[in-house]
Amino acid sequence: MGHKVHPYGFRLGISRTWTAKWYADKEYTTLLKEDITVRKLVEQRLANASVSQVEIERGINHVTVTVHTAKPGIVIGRGGQNVEILRQQIGALTLRKVKLEIKEIRQPELDAHLVAMNIAQQLSRRIAFKKAMKQAIQRSMKAGAKGVKIAVAGRLGGSEMGRREWDREGRIPLGTLRADISYGQIHAHTTYGRIGVKVWIYRGEIAPERGPREAAAGIAGQGA
Repeated sequence: MGHKVHPYGFRLGISRTWTAKWYADKEYTTLLKEDITVRKLVEQRLANASVSQVEIERGINHVTVTVHTAKPGIVIGRGGQNVEILRQQIGALTLRKVKLEIKEIRQPELDAHLVAMNIAQQLSRRIAFKKAMKQAIQRSMKAGAKGVKIAVAGRLGGSEMGRREWDREGRIPLGTLRADISYGQIHAHTTYGRIGVKVWIYRGEIAPERGPREAAAGIAGQGA
């Protein structure tokens, strides 16, 4: 007990997929550094655009960068101006042809990263942490979440000693592999130090895709 596992890493290959889809043998370190630089650039350029995650897919001579955002209008800009500038900046970091895709997050209240970002911004503005947590939980549950858990840790309210506080509503089955759990972790930078915010949102169950072995076993079972 007490061994914490990242909800995404735990579900990789079962109900979640990788955010970087490519394979490299010799130039792995170069491409990994390139990925990190691209992610940092997108994070800096689109700091106000509610970006949840960035997916990078590589082909032989092209790179596809997919930005998941709750505010696609800010990302695209007037007449697609901002997107073109961002594509050129990413292109300057790589030798391959860059394709930039924007995907809209229709329900930001069900995205843990965006919820954590919202709470962190409120804490930076000195809003009471209990109020921020309660409101975020209520909004997510109203949007259709089956369970929400929020934890904050640090010098809460500017107190001398750091502590950890948490609140939850509904179910959060972290040990269930087929559970669709969105997880986000953000640092709130306040005048009295850094406060960590973690959010788990349970959005229901995903039926895992049946592989050829499971499908064959199912057919054999029906025959018996």
